[in-house]
Amino acid sequence: MSTFTTHDGTEIFYKDWGKGQPIVFHHGWPLSSDDWDNQMLFFLEKGYRVIAHDRRGHGRSSQTATGNEMDTYAADVAALAAHLDLRDAIHIGHSTGGGEVARYVALYGGGRVAKAVLIGAVPPIMVKTDSNPGGLPIEVFDGFRAALAANRAQFYRDVPAGPFYGFNREGAKVSPGAIDNWWRQGMMGGAKAHYDCIEAFSETDFTDDLKKIAVPVLIMHGDDDQIVPIADSALLAAKLVKHGTLKVYKGLPHGMCTTHPEIINPDLLAFIQG
Repeated sequence: MSTFTTHDGTEIFYKDWGKGQPIVFHHGWPLSSDDWDNQMLFFLEKGYRVIAHDRRGHGRSSQTATGNEMDTYAADVAALAAHLDLRDAIHIGHSTGGGEVARYVALYGGGRVAKAVLIGAVPPIMVKTDSNPGGLPIEVFDGFRAALAANRAQFYRDVPAGPFYGFNREGAKVSPGAIDNWWRQGMMGGAKAHYDCIEAFSETDFTDDLKKIAVPVLIMHGDDDQIVPIADSALLAAKLVKHGTLKVYKGLPHGMCTTHPEIINPDLLAFIQG
């Protein structure tokens, strides 16, 4: 396995395939780099170097008790970019990974990042506050924490079987394999890291990060996203970035990279080559 060790002793697992311009994929909670299998194979075939890491506490990386917040996540990505000497990279983040991309590009991207993509991403901020009245109530995320602590294994069945992939919608084509793979990835990670990450993805305010990003940004979001509602995420984020393009997908769910790669992959390629 390919790994590197961060300054605090955390071992980060990563995949690094191919040659050419690097594309770095950032996964969502509570998954791993395996969630990008389809996209990595697609872009590898197109002649790109594809890279994805397991966030600390997730997948095959160390099951950390500390550092499970966005500043450290972004610092870990910066350490990975330095370890692999990545230049002119495209960073693509889904959900929590979109927040990670926003924070990394804003803080560390100068000279290393060419473009960024946020897919079903959490920025600017998910939780409802006085300054974000359209956000989700904190009780929603308290419910996530309670469900994880009570029976993580069952919780990680319920999420993909229902809202994550839109399998709870009438007429949806349910994939048992996708549900099993989501569960497999989730259960590889650490409960403490996953518990802490709920606060990281829901309460971190990325407003200033989005304003600082100078490179072109593609924002992709399904209008039937039941995990990260579009009205308080993509529609707001698109107004905050300097060079943003918003692409809305009618009827598509949060996990649309898995359910509809035949739509998402060509659009990613067009943006990267544009």
